Formats: sequence, structure tokens, C-alpha cells
Amino acid sequence: MSTDGERFTYGRTSVYNLNYHIIWCTKYRRKVLANGVDDDLKAILRAIAVEHGYRIPHVEVGLDDHVHLFVSAPPKLSVSSIVKQLKGTSSLRLFAMHPELKSTYRKRKGERSLWSPSYFVESIGAVNEQAVARYVDSQRVKERERS
Repeated sequence: MSTDGERFTYGRTSVYNLNYHIIWCTKYRRKVLANGVDDDLKAILRAIAVEHGYRIPHVEVGLDDHVHLFVSAPPKLSVSSIVKQLKGTSSLRLFAMHPELKSTYRKRKGERSLWSPSYFVESIGAVNEQAVARYVDSQRVKERERS
């Protein structure tokens, strides 16, 4: 894959510009994405994207309890599979890196989940791509000013 000024991506059989704004929250809106967990989360999410063949050019944590992502993905990947990869793998990796999170979330039925089961997604067209990128980048500052 190659990119043309980051606007278009050229694959073997397609040229595309598919971008999504994705948001999800921690379970029970607990404010656990602070004190280094947020920085580790950002690195983990970007690593997962690289492993699966898409990009996350912008990611930010808001109010320590939710995450905003700007994701650019090929047409062969569905949004639901992207979110499943990101939420599932990041939860496992964060629990491994930050064992203190385990005490915040009880283990139920053999599984422990950091994330709420729901998420928000909207597709981003070329016209408002930069506006959404600015919005995602400004979340941490904007939401701290409000609280």
C-alpha cells in the first residue's frame, strides 16, 4: 500500500479514502485512563492498527473515561471488526501492563472487560476530515476546561 499525500491509499486492487471517527467508553464510565494508562493505550491502539493493516493518525482520551479515534482503513475491513480488534486487544494488553486496573473491574464469568460493550462511529468524508482530526486532537484539553 502507498499513499498519495495521505489522501488516497493505493492497494493492489483498489484506491480508497475511508475514514472513521470512533468513540467508546470505559465500563461504568470509570476514570481509569490517566496516570500513564492513557499514553500506553494510545501506543497499544496504534500498534494494533499496524498489525491489522490500517492507521490511526489521531487518538485522544477524553475525561479519563473514553477514547476518540480517527481511523483510516481499507475497504476489506468492516468497522465492527476494527472496533472488536481495538477494544478486545487493548483491554487485554492494558490489564497486563497495569495490574492495578484488575481491582477496578471484577472478574465475571471468566472474563474481565475494561470497555463498555457499545461504541459510536461515523464515516468521515474528505470535506470534514481535517475538522474531525482537529476535534479528536483537542478532546483532552477541551474536556478538562469544562470540568
